[in-house]
Amino acid sequence: MIRTYTELMEIPTFLQRYRYLRVPGKVGEQTFETGRWFNQKFYRSNEWKDIRREVILRDYGCDLADPEYPFAPNESIVIHHMNPIELRDIREHTDILFNPEYLISCTPNTHRAIHFGDESMVTPYEFIRRTPHDTSPWRESK
Repeated sequence: MIRTYTELMEIPTFLQRYRYLRVPGKVGEQTFETGRWFNQKFYRSNEWKDIRREVILRDYGCDLADPEYPFAPNESIVIHHMNPIELRDIREHTDILFNPEYLISCTPNTHRAIHFGDESMVTPYEFIRRTPHDTSPWRESK
């Protein structure tokens, strides 16, 4: 199954988008074996930096391009290849590397969840509204 940005944008919720992108993996699993340096060289290339910037702008600085999940001001942004890449893709410079149709912006946490985690890593928690003196029960609230 080839995952695409066009299909992803048809999915209404963040959690459903996560499920669409989920790639079961194992922590420590080798993806590039002895060719890891190819991977690192690729991610340092100007061509990658240019497409990365383009994808972040396209996604309006939001996790999985969901406007309900904007990136925090100093949060790292990961550009996720929606379809797993292999050493062959880097060697042959395949379309899957640089085509925005196969890329999406996400937080490092979302990226880890896509590859190695589960829904608990991306399920939003309930916001607890703070009130005056809520940490000092002996003080009276006004």
